[in-house]
Amino acid sequence: MGTSRRLVVIGNGMVGQRFVEALRSRDTAGRWQVTVLGEEGRPAYDRVRLSAFFDGVSAEELSLHRPDDGVDLRLGEPVTAIDRERRVVRTGAGEYPYDAVVLATGSYPFVPPIDGAYVDAGPDALGPTPALRAGVFVYRTLDDLSAIRDFAKGRRTGVVIGGGLLGLEAANALRLLGLGTHVVEFAPRLMPVQVDEAGGAMLRRYVEELGVVPHLGVATTAIRSRPDGGLAGLTLSDGGWLPADLVVVAAGIRPRDELARAAGLDLGERGGVRVDSACRSSDERIWAVGECAAVEGVCYGLVAPGYAMAEVVADQLVGGTASFPGADTSTKLKLLGVDVAAFGDAHGRTPGCLDVTFVDPATRVYAKLVLSDDAKTLLGGVMVGDVTAYPTLRASVGGPLPGAPLALLAPAGDGTGTGAGIGALPGTAQVCSCNGVTKDQLVGAIAEGCADVPALKECTRAGTSCGSCVPMLKQLLAVSGVRLSKALCEHFEHSRQELFDIVRVRGITTFSQLVAEHGRGRGCDICKPAVASILASLGNGYVLDGEQATLQDTNDHFLANIQRDGTYSVVPRIPGGEITPDKLIVIGEVARDFQLYTKITGGQRIDLFGARVEQLPKIWKRLVDAGFESGHAYGKALRTVKSCVGSTWCRYGVQDSVGLAIALELRYRGLRAPHKIKSAVSGCARECAEARSKDFGVIATDNGWNLYLGGNGGFRPRHAELFATDLSTEDLVRHIDRFLMFYIRTADRLQRTAAWIEAMDGGLDHLRAVIVDDSIGLCADLDAAMARHVESYADEWRETLADPDRLRRFTSFVNAPDVPDPSITFEVERGQPVPALGERRPVALGLPTSMGVPN
Repeated sequence: MGTSRRLVVIGNGMVGQRFVEALRSRDTAGRWQVTVLGEEGRPAYDRVRLSAFFDGVSAEELSLHRPDDGVDLRLGEPVTAIDRERRVVRTGAGEYPYDAVVLATGSYPFVPPIDGAYVDAGPDALGPTPALRAGVFVYRTLDDLSAIRDFAKGRRTGVVIGGGLLGLEAANALRLLGLGTHVVEFAPRLMPVQVDEAGGAMLRRYVEELGVVPHLGVATTAIRSRPDGGLAGLTLSDGGWLPADLVVVAAGIRPRDELARAAGLDLGERGGVRVDSACRSSDERIWAVGECAAVEGVCYGLVAPGYAMAEVVADQLVGGTASFPGADTSTKLKLLGVDVAAFGDAHGRTPGCLDVTFVDPATRVYAKLVLSDDAKTLLGGVMVGDVTAYPTLRASVGGPLPGAPLALLAPAGDGTGTGAGIGALPGTAQVCSCNGVTKDQLVGAIAEGCADVPALKECTRAGTSCGSCVPMLKQLLAVSGVRLSKALCEHFEHSRQELFDIVRVRGITTFSQLVAEHGRGRGCDICKPAVASILASLGNGYVLDGEQATLQDTNDHFLANIQRDGTYSVVPRIPGGEITPDKLIVIGEVARDFQLYTKITGGQRIDLFGARVEQLPKIWKRLVDAGFESGHAYGKALRTVKSCVGSTWCRYGVQDSVGLAIALELRYRGLRAPHKIKSAVSGCARECAEARSKDFGVIATDNGWNLYLGGNGGFRPRHAELFATDLSTEDLVRHIDRFLMFYIRTADRLQRTAAWIEAMDGGLDHLRAVIVDDSIGLCADLDAAMARHVESYADEWRETLADPDRLRRFTSFVNAPDVPDPSITFEVERGQPVPALGERRPVALGLPTSMGVPN
């Protein structure tokens, strides 16, 4: 091909960057002089992780740019034309002669021609840069996300148009910004391209429980304004009205093919630069890769096919014969905290195929495998809620099942060893489809000295794109005899337990100090809340002071639980469930005066729903003045100590269960932990308080108290196990003190006490040796730590009310702190206010509303 040939790459996104790196690694003789022209003002960054921007990940951390002296990178210089006759690429700054061109222009977000979405009345709805009106955004670039973040300040309600992958990413972003969030999707289910009807139904349950409200089977017909020019809301195709003051359009993408169109290149029937299997266009000097390319007429909107195209063209330009191997359209994502995966023929379109499904409503898990008509070959699948087996299953598509179908789907399997493990895969199976890395290549890298996941990523690129194969990398290291790191996340080499000890021993009081001295980077959504919990567990003061506020989980930001309509619930502490008539009257008056929905919880507390953020301090003041305090329903902390009436009233009761429950709840209130903690005290063996389903449960005996540890509800309900019998009250409290403090010090992040004990070497016997027999000499320290907690406890509601600076965060609108959010509306159901969110679920027993309980 000669030397000093000129290559112009148009576009510097993920695929364009990947192409340049692939070419430089192959073109060792330096035959190509490479010029890259980027439209954006910043170099390539990871769009797959774009939403991490709202979790505090900086643009620098997302950057994929690697300085290369052999590449002339020109940013902020969009191409205006390709002159094929003169063989030059034109920009506003000049002309670039070429011997070859690679189009890596990607795609643009499609904005439907919705009335009111644009600045003018006649938008080019198919153009890449429509002039959107203020308050309407797309979700494509870091600049888009910065604009959304800035506009969202002081606003309350956001709507995402589009319920696909990008739409749910955008919905999570709005949720993280503190907005009440709605999603409008024309299809009858969320993620209609990836998941089937049953998977969509399970996904909807997750999304609704996280406070995001889906509106399915409807389209947006218009975006309307308020008299002052701000957004008022959306009209829907079913005649509905949806209030909104920020709108994100995530209705799909279109290939950026306008340069190719103007240059006279052949296009696909549905757009995109038509290329052959070598990714060469109708002009032999021009190639196209990524979302702008229509390979044999088909465009792919995922990064893995784009990377495959980049490798093909790089090989072609150095004289190779590579061709596009076909597209792996598998996807695995965590959307709104929900794991979702789809791979292969997920919708079962292969003639004669068979479906094997697993549904567990209790754990909210749905999975389906699509098999060949003889049930021997895996064709595809869908998974929602638990995707442990996804990496192995995706790598097995087109080959034999790596285990029995139900064994592969059931969440009880751990995805290691046999069954769904990597050991069942042939060496030629692709473990990382994004980068085309096989099991044999990974085994070879481990044999050459790669001893951890970062080393495998660096050596093979596996796991560097979507990250879905990382669990399999860990499995492969484990079965190869490599000891895996227990690092909390990529920012800390230490486990949560080690970080707890570092913070405690060194007296560290801020996350920034901890990460500067013992970590790297700026942290993530894994380590920040974990460190926040550690700092709170060690009595680091008010949780929303200074830097600590940015570390907290969503509910802790406002010391209340956010609900599906953007309002909050208030849960005052009622120790042991005991309450005086006067206090009960105060709760009733507060609920009446603030028009709150009222419910008695399963933990013997009263939950008040529907409070707007600016109402929270007013509600707290009424409650605090009456002697109430925060029930910590929003925190990873002690929730309740439930009780029966015990010997005070019950003819079967043998001990004062209410008195003990109150004493325990007051002792452990505000105790921050790796996960929420629940307890109960039953006054006799009849167990009316259900103590054995709690993290620590107490049951009265004729001779004292029996202590049970390690129970919980949740996805995997578990009964607590008997730990000690016939304890005196003093011994009981001492055991519980040490149990809780040992748990807080040594458990992993978000690990319930049940899982903590199950994972402990020696289980309950080891725990008994530590906190009863003092086998490791830790008991005095644990006792002192609990004493410090009891002495330093302060009610967070009262602390907030006493400080004007802290009160300033509790406003719906920064510029109008006393103005209520007009988008929050209610309707009446069974005599109480409930969110006015459109379609209601059927009332109990499936009766029509007219046959339900009368108001």
